[in-house]
Amino acid sequence: MNLAETVVHIFHTNDLHSHFEQWPKITAFLKEKRAFYELKHEDTLYVDLGDHVDRSHPLTEGTVGKANIALLNDIGVNAVTIGNNEGITLSYRQLSSLYDDANFPILVANIIDKTGERPRWTKQYEIIELSSGFKIGLIGVTAPFYHFYEQLGWTIENPFDTLSELVKTVKEQVDYVVLLSHLGLPQDEKLAESFDDIDLIIGAHTHHLLKDGKKLRRTYIAQAGKWGSHVGHVQLTLDLKRRQVTHVFIETHPMNEKQSIDIETAVKIHELKKHSEQHLNEPIIILPEPLQAAWFEESDATIVLAEGLKEWCGTELSMLNAGILLEGLPQGIITKKDIHRICPHPVNPCKLRIRGDQLKETIERAHTRELRELELKGFGFRGKVLGKMIFSGIEVDLKKMASGDEQVTEIKVLGKPLNLHEQYELATLDMFTFGKLYPALYESEYKTYYMPEFIRDILTWKLKSR
Repeated sequence: MNLAETVVHIFHTNDLHSHFEQWPKITAFLKEKRAFYELKHEDTLYVDLGDHVDRSHPLTEGTVGKANIALLNDIGVNAVTIGNNEGITLSYRQLSSLYDDANFPILVANIIDKTGERPRWTKQYEIIELSSGFKIGLIGVTAPFYHFYEQLGWTIENPFDTLSELVKTVKEQVDYVVLLSHLGLPQDEKLAESFDDIDLIIGAHTHHLLKDGKKLRRTYIAQAGKWGSHVGHVQLTLDLKRRQVTHVFIETHPMNEKQSIDIETAVKIHELKKHSEQHLNEPIIILPEPLQAAWFEESDATIVLAEGLKEWCGTELSMLNAGILLEGLPQGIITKKDIHRICPHPVNPCKLRIRGDQLKETIERAHTRELRELELKGFGFRGKVLGKMIFSGIEVDLKKMASGDEQVTEIKVLGKPLNLHEQYELATLDMFTFGKLYPALYESEYKTYYMPEFIRDILTWKLKSR
């Protein structure tokens, strides 16, 4: 390498989802790499692409994400963007204060607060000047879950609209533009096709592991899987005379059993867990008798939750899967930790309007073996299996089939036969309205999401009101 050339290394993580067991490995790896490249007089940067926070983990739940920020501070992250787990599983107040102690910039170019301004805790972009004088511009964008952000008090912009002028603004000030994207690979690919001035997209959200990255037109794309399984590494060779990047090398490093751990970080996580426990051990109710739960049959716990769900949403009908409760509750004092343990999912209540024939289709699909035994991953579900569908206000007569499916022979709604042409209001789980699990629920045009309450909050409320 001649004197007019140098190298910068950009390390990145995404979608940790509070898998803190991986964090001591990630910390040790980054410390090792920083020390190695410092000896070679090569700059290093580290960025996180969001969904670091996940309230299904008790440490995150007990500290409302503050433990995640403390760990990012300690590791020396240069910049982050947010994912949907930061953006729409926290209340307006909680997200507004999440980064109060952060000593790094939070880059979210496409979010606006209640006042119509950019939130005080965000920046649209950050310019980093390397030791060589070469300037890299970092821009952050997150997935536009429009209705959810609006429900919480935020306005989220279409990232393509936001970037149309912003990329030009940043490009005029820097030598190289990097987009920190929590949009998902398909959207990153569209961005690469649409923006000539974005040199590198470091992505997240869809959990793709791009071991060697990919290139579309002139833009490189990197993404490093999920749950801290890998750390991504983008190596840029810089021509300082022409102020250009002449070579891009992308790789991912597995954080497996061969990777050493950082003892200080492991101790820090242990201390943070003790602090979290103090909050989660708060008593909330005394149960006079155990509350049993089961995944493949009706149980006291799921019936209570189904009743609470329809009451909370103001409907006469509700539907939820038994697997939403991982286990039951014992007799005696019940704490926040107990409720979180049995219902850790960041899943919200939802009310929707559905026609009778669509409700029939949904109920029939719910009773297939495929859906009952589905080990769902994603959509906020953090359980093992969907399990039996539980109803309140709806009676379903079944005939067991040799295939393991259950044939629906009769459906009654509030004691009357289901009317295929009537409109019904149904309380259910928001995850059933995503994707194609239940097409009729997904396609319903009339949906109300109740936020920031999770299903576990409804369970707590119902138990307290009994």
